[in-house]
Amino acid sequence: MIFIKNATINTITEGIIIGNLLIENKKIKEIGNDIVAPLDATVIDAKGCLVLPGFIDAHTHLGLWEDGMGTEGIDGNEQTDPITPQLNTIDAINPMDITFNEAVKSGITSVCSTPGSANPIGGQAIALKTYGKIVDKMVIKNPVAMKIAFGENPKNCYGGNEKTPQTRMSIAALIRETLRKAQEYLDGIEKSQLEEDYTKKPEYNMKYESLIPVLKREIPLKAHAHRVDDMFTAIRIAKEFDLKLTLDHCTEGHLVVDELIEEGYPILVGPSLTERSKIELRNLTFETAGILSNSGLNVCLITDHPVTPIQYLPLCAGIAIKHGMKEEKALEAITINPAKVLGIDNRVGSIEVGKDADIVIWDNNPFEINSNVLYTIIDGKIVYKKI
Repeated sequence: MIFIKNATINTITEGIIIGNLLIENKKIKEIGNDIVAPLDATVIDAKGCLVLPGFIDAHTHLGLWEDGMGTEGIDGNEQTDPITPQLNTIDAINPMDITFNEAVKSGITSVCSTPGSANPIGGQAIALKTYGKIVDKMVIKNPVAMKIAFGENPKNCYGGNEKTPQTRMSIAALIRETLRKAQEYLDGIEKSQLEEDYTKKPEYNMKYESLIPVLKREIPLKAHAHRVDDMFTAIRIAKEFDLKLTLDHCTEGHLVVDELIEEGYPILVGPSLTERSKIELRNLTFETAGILSNSGLNVCLITDHPVTPIQYLPLCAGIAIKHGMKEEKALEAITINPAKVLGIDNRVGSIEVGKDADIVIWDNNPFEINSNVLYTIIDGKIVYKKI
């Protein structure tokens, strides 16, 4: 049991509360200025400090590209087959990687860790906490999305080896073909159940089985797309199959604001703190998030770790503010917005009674470069304390 007193609590969803916060059994139990510390509680005096929900990064490869490991620590892309929906990142994430600790120390308590973008269909992404020893115990939701990718990455991975896909046409065609076959597979299963004739049930296919949550709109396609044309190819396919979709990276999103408003799909912007390492990044700018957010779109900010190291998520938000994003929207972009996009907002993303006690105490505004995390609390446990 933890009792935080004299706190300035930014709940994100219910305004700022000056008062106290009680944590019990891994959950937020009470918030207010009239609650008293239980005798057996660990008391933290947060006077002069800011209490925020743990930050969330909705697009990382945390634990899949291990820090300083080289080839041995790279497990995010299966570059032997362009269509791999059956892969799940839980089987490759190493929670012992030092970057998990760096996330905790920087106030990032939850992430989505997704396969890489070598394959047009790359596999299932999961949402997990950033503290723990066994990944199974860190999972918030599995799966949260199905990774798909457009543009240069799949082209360069396979085209250079004279394999499919070599063009954007082929990338889209492969995704369409797989979704169509998966739909036929699902139709066969449902028909056999309806007729109670299991001799007609299709032979088990792990690839198509993994796409059933996508087809049932239980999870979205998570589309790696930097260029405008790639974003709208993703949208075209999502519409054709009536699927949920998130637009991840959205590097040229500021060029098509009205069109993105019309379509209404979730926007995940980043990584912006990086070089223009390829042609499709030529319009990279920190202004994108602010332009889209100020137009009324709900935006998430992402690091794409390790492209931008996970600990710089608050810094990325701070630079986005410098380039036009409103501060309260930047906070939402790394708390409640990603929680909603990942379908985990019933547990994380804001400070509300009943939610997971993922709380971070800052000595100052987290978007100021000299601010420090004093405490990180995950699932009601103090996992970091600045000495």
